[in-house]
Amino acid sequence: MTTTLVTGATGYLGRHLVAELHRRGHTVRAVVRNRSRAEQPGKRESPSLAGLVDEWAIGQLGDESFVADAVSGVSSVVSALGVTTQKADPWDIDYRANLAVLEAAQRNRVDSFCFVNVIGGDRCTAELTKAKTAFALALSGSSISSLIINPPGYFSDMMQVFDMAKRGRVYLFDPERRINPIHGADLAAACVDRLESGEQGNWDIGGPDVFTWRQLAECAFTALEKKPRLTRIPPAALTPIQAIASLVTPRRADTLRFVTWGMLNDSVGEPVGTHHLAEFFAEQANTLSTDRW
Repeated sequence: MTTTLVTGATGYLGRHLVAELHRRGHTVRAVVRNRSRAEQPGKRESPSLAGLVDEWAIGQLGDESFVADAVSGVSSVVSALGVTTQKADPWDIDYRANLAVLEAAQRNRVDSFCFVNVIGGDRCTAELTKAKTAFALALSGSSISSLIINPPGYFSDMMQVFDMAKRGRVYLFDPERRINPIHGADLAAACVDRLESGEQGNWDIGGPDVFTWRQLAECAFTALEKKPRLTRIPPAALTPIQAIASLVTPRRADTLRFVTWGMLNDSVGEPVGTHHLAEFFAEQANTLSTDRW
């Protein structure tokens, strides 16, 4: 089986990608900054990479010689690389770091490059999604067979709603907008399915259950066995909220633009997978009960 390079391997999705590729018999080369951290369990039940990686590429993607070595000899690249909670500039990570890997992949005549983007990223005004969109365009125009997967959001992202429900009230901008978030394991399987098919293209992929944001919040309250309490924030209030946030921390203001855009627009992809958000929330609630004891 050919060698697949995974970037962003220690993130929530990246860990599931490594696990899925390993399960299917791929030789996996994982880019990480710290092997010890990578071999610890990840957040939200994403797996440890211990025993799943055949070749470790330990270093920084800002190092040109490291990138060249990491890409050398691989037949495909799967990138889950992107800014999440870091303070880094998304243009440095989501665009420039991915672009450095793509350029090295083209020089090494890599067969295919799979990039995990986001649904509707080309319409969102956040710098995060602008950077992702810019890279997706570069990938589509490259000489490599490109696969671009656009999820609406992960189960782990929905923990923001779960945490609000835990505190007793969920705040929503447009409760009737729809979303079908996806578990990392299901998205990883969808990515590898398309990688192995030899196809190239652009796919919107979501989980098996479509919710309105109201229903999603009620799902969290049900798991916590709490009475639903929802407050709708008028979209008109968003502009002054973002303006205030940008004065304090521009990075957080950009994250706010990204999150609220998702709440104000339908984000529904092709339903796939076997993991259900209600079960995920129930597991999180059960963990809370266990921790109390």
